[in-house]
Amino acid sequence: MKKLLLVTLALALMMSLAPLSFAADKEITIGALYPRSGPLALLGEESWRGAEIARMVRNQNGGINGKQIVFANGDCSDVAAARSEAERLIEKDKVGLIIGSYSSSRSMAATEVAARKGIPYFELGAIANAITERGYKTVYRTNSTAAMFSKSQVDFIVDYLAPAIGKKPKDVKVSVAHEDSDYGTSVAASFNKLAEKAGLNVVSIEPYASSSSDLSPVIFRLKKADPDVIVLVSYANDAILLGRQAAEYKLNKPFIATGGGHSLQSFAKALGKNANGILNVDFTQYDVNTKFTPGLKKFLDLYRKTYKEEPRSGHSLTNFMGANVVFDIIEKAGSLDADKIRKAAMAVDIPLGKTANGWGVKFDENGQNIRAAAFVSQWRDGKLLTVYPLGAAVTKPVLPKK
Repeated sequence: MKKLLLVTLALALMMSLAPLSFAADKEITIGALYPRSGPLALLGEESWRGAEIARMVRNQNGGINGKQIVFANGDCSDVAAARSEAERLIEKDKVGLIIGSYSSSRSMAATEVAARKGIPYFELGAIANAITERGYKTVYRTNSTAAMFSKSQVDFIVDYLAPAIGKKPKDVKVSVAHEDSDYGTSVAASFNKLAEKAGLNVVSIEPYASSSSDLSPVIFRLKKADPDVIVLVSYANDAILLGRQAAEYKLNKPFIATGGGHSLQSFAKALGKNANGILNVDFTQYDVNTKFTPGLKKFLDLYRKTYKEEPRSGHSLTNFMGANVVFDIIEKAGSLDADKIRKAAMAVDIPLGKTANGWGVKFDENGQNIRAAAFVSQWRDGKLLTVYPLGAAVTKPVLPKK
């Protein structure tokens, strides 16, 4: 009797530690880790909204293998919280897979925790290159990287801006101003490397703290460098501050931003007419060639119906697309077992232009989606209009008058 009891207890323990199987459970619980409070809450919440719409739609259509999807939500308000919340989701909520998390620094911390515990983690929005460069076999990313953003910026400067200002690429002077977290540092390093390879002349790089209350010293140094174009990498508040002070001190240069705060409606509203003409390389925005983005109109209708307002940036669309990819992978895997998830993920093969944001999906050995594109858009009277590449564009770019 005692032996039977020990065997029963051992089996129960094994079942409690085993990866989620869909045979007996009525629900599939997935961790959703986003900064929904603190300084990055606006875009963190916007990102979560996209994943939440994907969850709701999938559940309405039968869920995953007939099981309803439930999010165990975590709030990574800062890097320390990203680490502790990832631990909590895994240890207390017993999630077998996590999605998130918009912020690169938070993703770096949370993915390390998940990888150490053998839990699959799908990043749907953070772009720092290093997230998928650490050899973790349980970390994946559906969105584009800092290097992909930088490539789009360099290609745009070489293909369009240089001819437009009557210069050869080697004669184009470029400055970079970036916030100094993993996000900004990674983008700046990628841009510098690719710009050098393309023969562009990077004349200055200006890091700054995103919490700065005065960025005029950065503006004055940029004016002194006198570049032909300025690449910006900013979060929400610093994007607005930088834009206002650039206008105040008449820094009248073409700006090419890198997502973040420059993709927000609140940025355009705060700057008013001074936002017009600012270029932005980012995730797919909503004024885009819809022939290239099947499902975009349906997503917009769902967003408006669910949240009673317009999307605040393309981050919600990006996470909607990524969450749908994750759900398909889980369904094919039949469980949250890390090996089965990896096998299913590596088999995904979606061509460009076949998802709601125009991306395709194909993961490399590092878990990085190599078919995630970064498009160039431009602020015009409160709208971000896609201007590059031609297949996705709805209008041509314009440059500021000297």
